[in-house]
Amino acid sequence: MYEYVLLCEDSMEGILSGVYEAYRFKKENSIESHDAIHLVTKSPDTYRLFTEYRTVEANDENADKVIGTIRSRLGEEVYYRLCLAMVSCFDEKADAVYHTIVLGLRNHDRMIMDRLAEDWVQKTFQYARASSNELGHMIEFTRFSELEGGILYAKINVKHHILPFLMPHFADRLPSENFMIYDENTDVYGLHPKQQQWYLVQGVEIDSDKLNVTAAEKDYQELFKRFCKTIAIESRTNKKLQTSFLPLRFRPNMTEFQP
Repeated sequence: MYEYVLLCEDSMEGILSGVYEAYRFKKENSIESHDAIHLVTKSPDTYRLFTEYRTVEANDENADKVIGTIRSRLGEEVYYRLCLAMVSCFDEKADAVYHTIVLGLRNHDRMIMDRLAEDWVQKTFQYARASSNELGHMIEFTRFSELEGGILYAKINVKHHILPFLMPHFADRLPSENFMIYDENTDVYGLHPKQQQWYLVQGVEIDSDKLNVTAAEKDYQELFKRFCKTIAIESRTNKKLQTSFLPLRFRPNMTEFQP
């Protein structure tokens, strides 16, 4: 069977634009089944025979049309799970989301994410769960420091691009604070001016030498580290269990683990 591969941008807007283009391409070319069309976010190392490759540009208008269709016909919960899958770091996420949408719309199934017997749905569920688990970790483990000027600053390093889901949580918790969260992995800043809407910024260089914490912040950090050390019971230390609750990769950006 001749196949078609659509290369889209690795973002929610890019993948949803790819879904829109896949439907349009199938209709215009009278392709029999969606099974012949695949979405990818990375150029393949090797190109397959009997396969046509096309590049899809991210288009906000097309993405919004797909979002509207998903929300109205599949529901907000399905849309949220699909978004979590789209921000994951897995290579097959675009294809899994696309074919899950196809299955859901074909059957008008608002419970599509429960159909784990379907391979594509199972993959989408796994990808969304991975992002959701990491989001839960970062809600608990993100540590803010007060900078000179009164700005709260936090740095994270995560596998999945969960910053768009992390920002609303802290915007709700800290509406009267100026704060920013920097994701080292994607080089994206989440900025929140007090009493205003948060937004994301990418490709901006900020001089780390100017990110100086206040003297009071240094004192509080020292007190917090002493508190964590004081309450620890050495005879009951269980490193393996501690690691299962708090993965090592989160610790470099946590105050209590700083030297």
